Formats: sequence, structure tokens, C-alpha cells
Amino acid sequence: MTELLDYEFMRRALLAAVLVGLVTPVIGTYLVQRRLALLGDGIGHVALTGVALGLLTSTSPVLTAAVVATLGAVLIELVRVRTRTSGDVALALLFYGGIAGGVLLIGLTPGASSATLVSYLFGSVSTVEESDLWVVGVLAAGVAAVVAVFGRELFVLCQDEEVARAHGLPVRFLSVLLAVTAALTVVIAMRVVGVLMVSALMIVPVAAAQQLTKSFRVTMLLAVVIGLLSSVGGLTTSFYAELSPGATIVVLALAVFCVSVAVGGAMRRLSGRRPPATHQPVGDGVAGTMPQTDRGRV
Repeated sequence: MTELLDYEFMRRALLAAVLVGLVTPVIGTYLVQRRLALLGDGIGHVALTGVALGLLTSTSPVLTAAVVATLGAVLIELVRVRTRTSGDVALALLFYGGIAGGVLLIGLTPGASSATLVSYLFGSVSTVEESDLWVVGVLAAGVAAVVAVFGRELFVLCQDEEVARAHGLPVRFLSVLLAVTAALTVVIAMRVVGVLMVSALMIVPVAAAQQLTKSFRVTMLLAVVIGLLSSVGGLTTSFYAELSPGATIVVLALAVFCVSVAVGGAMRRLSGRRPPATHQPVGDGVAGTMPQTDRGRV
């Protein structure tokens, strides 16, 4: 481990991996509860357009990706709410439009080609600059602030939109806020795992944690631990084994999920309980209280 820290680019990469491991499962917990597990993939493709725009204008690709991904997240909510387009079709539009925009803009960039996007598609820790870390750090702080301020409201929204509306919560604002926060999370993680695999790091640790917990809050905390261990462990393994960092991180997270399924199943057999359903209707939704769900209280 000390040998790994001798390299400046690996020190930057480790710091980025820590931020990714801490932030992505937090937002992923809300997305899983709202059945928007693929939202990260759609936003990731839009972020590619932002990366290409940054390369074309000779500005920070991470910063432009954050701006474009945020606009894409707002757009998908507007398309979903104000048109007859369903959520999955809106996500498909993001998929196609994002990747096409990225390839088109990179073709207009002098001296660049589609191969230039590879480091952003699959992650490249060796290219993480100090300026990238500052942008990622600010974005991570912003995501943490959103969760700290609106965490309980987002919990209610993700359990049942009608209950959230009955509680007088601003459902449309919270929906857009969650989408924008997910967009920023994608940008935070894309330099480490790449936009094609960032959604996996948002979702897989949460799915693993759900095998072992019932409470929403405990699920989130355990998912953060799994995400952090996967990010740092995968990056360290890739350094010594000379493997792709993004792929190694995701495979390690999937391995933890497999172990969690086995351990969770054994625990339920020993206790004589049946596994809880992933989603069930919320509780009575009495004003002034948070609803009881299959994942427990927030």
C-alpha cells in the first residue's frame, strides 16, 4: 500500500475513489427505492456530450459534463411530466442523444477522435488532474448538502409520490432535485469508473446492502461502506494486477453482492423469516410522520 502512495497520480486517484465510494451509494439508495436504477446510465451518456463539449472549447471536461448532465437531468423530468412519454422512453432518449452528441462534438474537435472519449467511457485514474479533484470535491460537497437538507423529503418521495404530495411536499421540485443530484454524482464518478459503469457503483452496493438490512438508513450506511471498500479495494487491486480500474471496482462490488445474497439467505433461513419484498405500499401516511415501508423508517 505504501508503494502505491509513492505515485502522485495514484494519490489523486485514491482521493477520487474515496469520494466516489462515499457519494454514489447515497444517491443510489434513493434511485433504487424510486425504481430509477437506470437513470445513472442515461445521465452518463449525456455527460459524454459535456465531456466532448469541454474538449471542443478547451475548458474543463468535468465541469462542462456537470453542466450538460444537470441540464439533461432537468430535461428528462420535464419530458416525463409534461408529455405523454413514459420514464423508460425518456431514459432511452437520453441514451441515444447523449452518445450521439458526444461522438458528433468530438468529431468537430481538432486533433481529437472517438478514442479520446475512451478514458471517460471506462475511467482512467492516471489522467485525474488536481483541477479535476477540486471540481469533484465541490460536487461531492454539494451532493452531501442536498442529502443533509432534503434527505427525509426525498425518502418520502421515493417511497410513494402520492403520499409525498399528500404531505404537502413539493413533488416536482424534489423530483428534479433528485435527478440533478444523480447527474452530479455521475460526473463525480466518471473519472474513476467511467460513465458506462458509474451506474453499477450507484446501484450494486445498495442491492448488496438490501440483502442484509431492513431499515432505509442502515441500508444506505452499509451501501456506503460497500461502495467505499469496492472503490479503494478495486483501485488498489488494479494497480498491482495491472487491470482496468473501473472494471475491477465494479467486479469487486458484484462479488460483494454475491456474498451478501448468500449471507442474507442463510440469515433468513436461520431466523425462519421470508425475504422482504423490494417494494411494498407505504404506511398510512399520517401528516407529521414519515411513512412506514418495507425498508423501515428513514
